[in-house]
Amino acid sequence: MKRNYFLVVLIMIVFFVISFLTNIIGPLVPEIIEDFNLSLTMVALLPFAFFIAYGVMSIPSGLLIEKYSDKIVIVAAFLVSFIGALFFALFPNYLVAIISLFLIGTGMAMLQVAINPLLREAGGEEHFAFNSVLGQLFFGAASFLSPLAYSYLVLNLGSAETSNFLLTSLEAVVPPELPWVSLYWLFAVLSLIMVVVIAVSPFPKVVERKEDEKVGAWETHKELIKNPMVWLFFLGIFAYVGSEQGVANWISEFLSTYHGYDPQTTGASTVSWFWGMLTAGTFLGLLLLKVMDSRNVLVVFTIGAIISLSAALFGSGEVALLAFPAVGFFAAVMWSVIISLALNSVAEHHGTFSGILVSGIVGGAVVPLIVGSLGDAFGLRTGMFFLYITFGYILSIGFWAKPLVSNKTIEFGKGE
Repeated sequence: MKRNYFLVVLIMIVFFVISFLTNIIGPLVPEIIEDFNLSLTMVALLPFAFFIAYGVMSIPSGLLIEKYSDKIVIVAAFLVSFIGALFFALFPNYLVAIISLFLIGTGMAMLQVAINPLLREAGGEEHFAFNSVLGQLFFGAASFLSPLAYSYLVLNLGSAETSNFLLTSLEAVVPPELPWVSLYWLFAVLSLIMVVVIAVSPFPKVVERKEDEKVGAWETHKELIKNPMVWLFFLGIFAYVGSEQGVANWISEFLSTYHGYDPQTTGASTVSWFWGMLTAGTFLGLLLLKVMDSRNVLVVFTIGAIISLSAALFGSGEVALLAFPAVGFFAAVMWSVIISLALNSVAEHHGTFSGILVSGIVGGAVVPLIVGSLGDAFGLRTGMFFLYITFGYILSIGFWAKPLVSNKTIEFGKGE
């Protein structure tokens, strides 16, 4: 098909919005605990509700795309997200928060499954790798900005010194005692805008996808599920997203509990830098993948993440402020390397396998819940020890993965 650069730009905006909505839970954790009087386990049910939607919706979303179209599924996804955000904005309580986050997570899962094949189609196969990295940069930029937006809103709502149309509008609908709820009004508006933008945007006619890229029937899923390698890589994605969210969701609460830092400023800023450094680490990872085997890159970066996590958990407050973002930096390559090793380890059914791998994002639901439960019983620092298990599993992939195709590297000093 003819390259559709308008659609590529639109997909980049979708990446941005997905990330803006997805990665704000961490900075909100201390506020939610205080305002709703929750235990660590109870607050961990919030990211659980969000990420469990990936486990529920990833494979059905692929089947919906095959039956209908990318555009219909993307519009439906933002509608579901809009309903979820508006529901909590109107009725801010704990039970509604769980339902709301499940709905928003459902919308985000539908989007994740839809936009990657669409990006490959709109931007061209030969540019897919570049466009995917560009998408991750948009994703990272939104992850960096969303905690800063949270700080801006909670610090300025109700302030006589600062007043503008956004703040005045939010003050009319947000409870004064719950200023962070303003973010959910922002989510609702963003989702509704995206519904309109996607609905009026021209999408290409669906081009018949290669058989290998389709999300296959249940028979194909059954065939893959019998392959132990599929399960091993599913657990890899589970462990990665669990580690990422298990760190990000508890940074602000950890800094508040053990070092007395303000969640609205220092806590939110550190979470922001965690995502910012995760984006920065992508660049170094791309360079190293040109000169090193991806398995070795995974081993080196995972060891770096484990060392940084140890510094964050056992170091001083000043060290923790630097070490938590460093964990993000070293986590940068894990997703892409695990995905590429996985897809290069099977000979066929890559589309179906991708759907199974994406459902591993459910690790973002389970791991923070385990950390919170252990934190209630033994203290948050001890609860975060569980992350050594998930990072340890990621480290093991670098030793046992046997891809059919290895990443292409530049060979220096080799003659013709």
